[in-house]
Amino acid sequence: MKLTRRNFVKLAGIAGLIGLTGPLAACGNKSANKGNVAVANKIPPAEKATVYFSRHIDAEHLIALYRKINADITGKVAIKLHTGEPKGPNILSPELVSEFQAQVPNSVIIEANVAYGGPRSTTEGHRRVLKTNGWTFCPVDIIDEDGDVDFPVSGGFHLKKVAMGSHLTNYDSMIVLTHFKGHAMGGFGGSLKNIAIGCASGKVGKRQVHGLEDFGEWVLGERLMEMLADSGKAICDHFGKQIVYINVLQRLSIDCDCAGQGATAPEMPDLGILASTDILAIDKASVDMVYNFPGPEKESLVQRIESRGGLRQLSAMAEHQMGTENYELITID
Repeated sequence: MKLTRRNFVKLAGIAGLIGLTGPLAACGNKSANKGNVAVANKIPPAEKATVYFSRHIDAEHLIALYRKINADITGKVAIKLHTGEPKGPNILSPELVSEFQAQVPNSVIIEANVAYGGPRSTTEGHRRVLKTNGWTFCPVDIIDEDGDVDFPVSGGFHLKKVAMGSHLTNYDSMIVLTHFKGHAMGGFGGSLKNIAIGCASGKVGKRQVHGLEDFGEWVLGERLMEMLADSGKAICDHFGKQIVYINVLQRLSIDCDCAGQGATAPEMPDLGILASTDILAIDKASVDMVYNFPGPEKESLVQRIESRGGLRQLSAMAEHQMGTENYELITID
């Protein structure tokens, strides 16, 4: 199947059908089920990770949360976020990000071209979209503009290397600033998805993570989640302690920002902002917040997560020892 945006959307629908036949289809809240998240002997012995939280989604609280986790962020700083398809209704506010970025010395936004066609598949077109969407307040480095570089995957489930945008090696530290939401193939898009797909080069790396390079076909379901963990591990290993994670639980559509103007309108209310130095803990806490929401508005997002086998992202990260699912939530409000 030719790699176009239309076919990408079609495959996203197929992913839902495949997920519904898998082991996650018949279960309830698997966010707390040992069959789908890490058991204790799969994670390195450690105390609970700290995840900071604010219910307020504004620059003041975003900056305050960042200052709780930024001790190891030094040098040239990459802020990785999803800048969205043209006029996407759910992307993070450029005004919010602008106020935040101004408080991070020597920082720029980074993005990479996409693999599925459309204006963001070329650097020239991507820059037009950046302007359309308001990402004009600081430099935006399209990290695969000059090609890619292989990042090794140590002990990967499926991948031994992933081609990342070559400019990624120019940075000392990374802030993973994520609009947490659903995802048509991944079930949900958190910090892992933001770096695992978002830093991979459009021409090579994204094809690797989706299975097209090694398997010759689109990978869906739990195998895709394992490929995400492989790619994310390569980036986490590269930056070591000099990478932190912020998830903004706002505009909680079942669709990713790559859906653009066609994204499904959110049903859940905004929940707040989470921040941590632990990628597994923050994505687990984000999923838990969705599952623990008391109203029926969560049902579509939960169904999207489970129908795609999305919780495998969490257990795969735990098996890679990328962090811990055991966390303490500390509210700063």
